[in-house]
Amino acid sequence: MTDTPWTGDAVSLVEAFRAGERSPVEEMTATLAAIEASDLNAVSHLDPERALAGAAAADVSAPFGGVPFGVKELDRVAGWPNTGASLALADRVAETTDTKIARFVAAGGVPFGLTTSSEFGGVNQTDTRLNGPTHNPWRHGLTPGGSSGGSAAGVAGGLFTIGTGGDGGGSIRIPAGFCGLVGLKCTWGRIPRGPVVGPGNLTAVPGVLTRSVRDTARWFDNVNGFDATDPLSLPRVAGWEAGLGTLGDELRGLRVAIVDEFAGSVVAGETIELVAEAGAWLVREAGLSRVDLEPVIPRSGGAWSATGGLGLLGALGDRYPDAVDQLTTLMRLGVEGTVRHYDAHVAVQAERTRVELNEAMAAMFAEVDLVVTATNPHTAFNASGRLPEDFGGKTARPINNGALTIPSNIYGNPGISIPIGVSSDGLPVGMQVIAGHHREPLLLELAHLVERGRPWPLVAPGV
Repeated sequence: MTDTPWTGDAVSLVEAFRAGERSPVEEMTATLAAIEASDLNAVSHLDPERALAGAAAADVSAPFGGVPFGVKELDRVAGWPNTGASLALADRVAETTDTKIARFVAAGGVPFGLTTSSEFGGVNQTDTRLNGPTHNPWRHGLTPGGSSGGSAAGVAGGLFTIGTGGDGGGSIRIPAGFCGLVGLKCTWGRIPRGPVVGPGNLTAVPGVLTRSVRDTARWFDNVNGFDATDPLSLPRVAGWEAGLGTLGDELRGLRVAIVDEFAGSVVAGETIELVAEAGAWLVREAGLSRVDLEPVIPRSGGAWSATGGLGLLGALGDRYPDAVDQLTTLMRLGVEGTVRHYDAHVAVQAERTRVELNEAMAAMFAEVDLVVTATNPHTAFNASGRLPEDFGGKTARPINNGALTIPSNIYGNPGISIPIGVSSDGLPVGMQVIAGHHREPLLLELAHLVERGRPWPLVAPGV
């Protein structure tokens, strides 16, 4: 009988199932027990009966046959809580299952419950009035990031091999960077967002937190593709996993810029140094052509926050304003600011900012094919309380925590966070690589190259 969850990646777990080394029921039983015993607070809802029934019926010949997976709290599974990670919606239950979750299940994955998120996905610190703080498995008391913090903490903490996420301002890449995981933010529309979901402010895309590049590639192989309930979704593209290790010729000669502080961000000096070293290594190994470029990308956090506030208001619906006292401080400020200040002039200015950023990003990608930056301006910070304003002796506003990632959400291009080692404080550092639209396979190939040449621990030390 297996006592502890698998600490390899999801693909190797499937291989173990097929070889008869362990069974899906054994793995699910170990997963549920580990979650119950964990102090990470990575999971907010468990459905053991459904999980064990799904494991018992698993077809291990499927791509993810029998693999337990966590569902981000902001995703929907019919019959499970649909709270938006908010105390204000604590009694709400999902009436439908997201397309991406249904496709994951069709590929053999077995959901066991919901992983914690920041409230409505609004900040990159997973700490809510509904669930309390979630902890980073690399160091208790620090955040795993957000908003997909529970998935990241559970995967890096050895509780389960894979968990879903979403990235509207860095919410996959940021926790991946803080927890030493792979986090791909795809091109807008690559994964359908339906059913019964509007486009919002056109920034948030679904995704997954994983321990390996091939896990991410396999997930996208099985979940991407057009769905009629999301008319902005893109046609299916196959061959993500099969293509790993085969695109070296396509990488050679691509123009790349390694940028210290992107889009007005403020980045700690040690993080800059670590990313510069790893980026230079990648340039050599991939045969890239380095270009000196300091792109001028406008700060867009204000416009991102302003338009995101509408989503907050929409999520609360007729519970606003009565439920406002149940919101976390930042979310309350956000929704009240939207009600008080958002008007046609703000909407026009936000759209002007989007156009300005789109033009600047397009101009940048006319000069280079790839841009390398840090994923986060610093290593993981406190699990609860105020967001940091000091980044290695440099002062910045709290929005700085997403400054490196938000531009790709607004522009809609893909970006990936790749683990590149640890800083002097022993915490993971992620390197972000971004590319033009529809070039995710190249980003996965670069990450695969790093994975082979500079392998990272699949789970946090001590797990």
